[in-house]
Amino acid sequence: MAKRRVGRYSNEFRRMCVERMKQCDDIVALAKELDVHRRLLYRWRDQLDPVDKGEWPPPQNSRESTLRKEVSRLKRVLADKTLELDFFKGALQKVEARRQQSGGSGEKAFTTKSGK
Repeated sequence: MAKRRVGRYSNEFRRMCVERMKQCDDIVALAKELDVHRRLLYRWRDQLDPVDKGEWPPPQNSRESTLRKEVSRLKRVLADKTLELDFFKGALQKVEARRQQSGGSGEKAFTTKSGK
């Protein structure tokens, strides 16, 4: 079983990585370049810059900003579609209630009787 290295990276290296993350659009490429796992970069960022974690809005040139905008847009679209669905469900329930009140099977003949 391999031993886990404690303190493998210096605090100076971690700070440098976090600073580069702030300017970077592709975190995966940065992680490969630095030979550090991507999750570790995010953990260091959260540890070293806890204030930046809650920063809103994020820097305009970052990939995170682009993704946040896309998520917000998709949430708005989903909310609109949910409202439309609720409207049509209610309308369908009203139509079905009217059909049941009118009696019979609720079906009307669409063709006329033939004279034969």
